[in-house]
Amino acid sequence: MTSPEPVESRTQIRTQGRTAQTATLAEIAREAGVSAPTVSKVLNGRADVAPATRARVEGLLRAHGYRRRRAEATRSPLIDLVFHELESAWAMEVIRGVENVARDAGLSVVLSESAGRLTPGRTWADQVAARRPHGVVLVLSGLDESQRALLTSRSIPFVVMDPAGDPGADVPSIGATNWQGGLAATRHLVDLGHRRIGAISGPSQMMCSRARVDGYRAALETAGLPVDPSLIAGGDFHHEAGYRRGLELLRRPDRPTAIFAGNDLQALGLYEAARELGLRIPEDLSVVGFDDLPVAPLVGPPLTTVRQPLTEMAEAAAKLVLDLGRGDDIPAATRVELATSLVVRSSTAAPPAAAPA
Repeated sequence: MTSPEPVESRTQIRTQGRTAQTATLAEIAREAGVSAPTVSKVLNGRADVAPATRARVEGLLRAHGYRRRRAEATRSPLIDLVFHELESAWAMEVIRGVENVARDAGLSVVLSESAGRLTPGRTWADQVAARRPHGVVLVLSGLDESQRALLTSRSIPFVVMDPAGDPGADVPSIGATNWQGGLAATRHLVDLGHRRIGAISGPSQMMCSRARVDGYRAALETAGLPVDPSLIAGGDFHHEAGYRRGLELLRRPDRPTAIFAGNDLQALGLYEAARELGLRIPEDLSVVGFDDLPVAPLVGPPLTTVRQPLTEMAEAAAKLVLDLGRGDDIPAATRVELATSLVVRSSTAAPPAAAPA
């Protein structure tokens, strides 16, 4: 009589969420031309496996629809939080939200940065697989197909917060009503009487940036105002872009009387550009930001902005990833958008009487 096969060596083959058949790690090892312990090392994220061997085994695991059974997974008391950039007050608000949920769940947070890339490197995915956190929250980032397969095979759930692009129909995500926010910001300026309204966008490849500018365009069009492409300056959501693009817009002979800065950091850069050119806010120029960072009410004058509930978005993402980790089966993908709201302060007013036509 053969001895029972260890639980660790069984895989589950899933077809549309149901178990179709079972395959042992030994069978996968034979197909890959390696030993069963090598397959186990790949599953456990061990580094002492040749890259070509790892790729071959991972491919077979994906082909067999392998998913590590949750009862077998020994998770570390961690949530992985991944940023494409980690250098602003914006990131601090997100960290605060994830920390709030992690603390209540008795977990710690591991921070990673992908150095400006919208997809983390392969080394990162291997490290996460080895750590076996309760889940991963990716901010303005995404995963390629192999990374998603690697995390899924380890039953490590992931959620994208404020996705840069379309994360895919099967990827849970938490976002904000960016289009509505851009609409509200620009409509506020229109209602004050502004007719030449500029905009400083964020990166063109980011979905949230495009949505805010689309909202800006919609507000102008519904007010019967022309959309002048030359008044839309491309930025990158950083202070320096607000300053440089602000100078370009404000040095025009037909300069705008108001600018929607796309986010608060660019708005602060725009403040600097206006001061350098001797323009007063809001007497000569009205400015609206986006995010409502803690610094927004503290600058002079206090910044009118669109509040994006960053901390609440981060809390929702962390709660969702923990909920996904507790489920017996992968639920249908969840997409949530939290509401933005206009916060009117002192950086906006009616245009000057002698404003350019």
